[in-house]
Amino acid sequence: MSAKSGGKQRGGKAKDTTKKVKKKTSILVQERIDYVDYKDVNLLQRFMSDRSKIRARRVSGNDSQQQRDVATAIKNAREMALLPYTKRVTTQRGGRGERADRGPAREEAPESVELETAELVEVDEIEEQA
Repeated sequence: MSAKSGGKQRGGKAKDTTKKVKKKTSILVQERIDYVDYKDVNLLQRFMSDRSKIRARRVSGNDSQQQRDVATAIKNAREMALLPYTKRVTTQRGGRGERADRGPAREEAPESVELETAELVEVDEIEEQA
């Protein structure tokens, strides 16, 4: 058997590596919606991400005409202040130490300062006694 065996493997037939992808059906088709209205905020929010981005066709399952209608309706609803342009998502930052614009990350505990002064007093008293 030569190095170029035309896709066959040692044991016999070639493996079929292609996946069978199920075609995603649109919400508009499932619910039999003919006209996408910009005032139907509940429907439009289903085509938007958590950060208010318009979902892609491959994610939503729309065909090209439905995607254009949905995008136009979302843009009109945003203009009429029915939908937000963006939503603020806050994340908690990890401890990165000090930052120049904020000062120290945390204040020192006053107990450590008292201990240092107490130790100095004891050292001074010992030196005086000697």
